[in-house]
Amino acid sequence: MITSKNLTKLFGSKRAVDGVSMTLEKGHVYAMLGPNGSGKTTWMKMAAALMKPTSGEILFNGEPVGVESRKHIAYMSTEPYFYSWMTAEDAGKYYEDFFEDFSMEKYRDLLSKMELSGDMKTKSLSSGMAAKLKIAVTMARDAQVYMLDEPFNGIDLLARDEIRGTILQEATENKMMILSSHLVEEMEAIADQAIFIREGKLIEIRDLEEMRMTEQVSMADRYRAIYGHMEGV
Repeated sequence: MITSKNLTKLFGSKRAVDGVSMTLEKGHVYAMLGPNGSGKTTWMKMAAALMKPTSGEILFNGEPVGVESRKHIAYMSTEPYFYSWMTAEDAGKYYEDFFEDFSMEKYRDLLSKMELSGDMKTKSLSSGMAAKLKIAVTMARDAQVYMLDEPFNGIDLLARDEIRGTILQEATENKMMILSSHLVEEMEAIADQAIFIREGKLIEIRDLEEMRMTEQVSMADRYRAIYGHMEGV
């Protein structure tokens, strides 16, 4: 469903993404893992057609990503992106205007589950509440692909349970989830595939159940093996 071919993005002399070639399929929840600066966010932004590659290409269903693919790919960035005058209800209406697959009914249900109300001003939300709001507007779409960049940042433990349940509820055989996070143990409970990226390069993609069965290695174990010398984990 999403294929990147020798995908490269330069910022000056820095290779944020360095020749990444991989194909990701529907029916999977991918954990995209790596330390800060590994290239995870840059790859996601190119897949969401929000950033153009320096070289290589990225395809959605065989076609270059662009205006058409944005109709089917729901992307949640790490940056805040609501206008200060908005209430949570306004944010939903804003998304409803842009995306045909957005459901206000589903959105309001997610707000309720995350203990948010429609009359809350986005500018007065705590970082954790703002993070929950971003997840609600993203997951209220009926997209083919959901890409969530650091979805658990600033989220308390109980709210993480609700978010994890929402993600798993949407993880059907006809959809794809791509999640990046530093909370490796949290991701292990959600993902069935792990993408390990280091310094802009793809290290490997692993089927987590197969890895556990054949090597008796968890995702956290593999993460430590790949990045331990870099992060002291």
